[in-house]
Amino acid sequence: MLNEDKLKRISELGRKKKAEGLTEAETKEQAVLREEYLKNFRRAFKKNVEGIKVVDPEGNDLTSEKVKEIQRENGLRSEED
Repeated sequence: MLNEDKLKRISELGRKKKAEGLTEAETKEQAVLREEYLKNFRRAFKKNVEGIKVVDPEGNDLTSEKVKEIQRENGLRSEED
């Protein structure tokens, strides 16, 4: 995740853009910070989704085979599962 200073800077630039506009340098900085934020968000989201186990009310594992294979590759699921 991004550190707090970078998150604050993203917010500052967003507010300034709405209020008065950004300089060319600030626009570039904003783009770089947003890309870094999105990269971290996507990585965390993917990790969370890949760790999900879907179970029905009877306790049957309904997780897709594709996700199970990814979980096995990442050591989150044993070969028997």
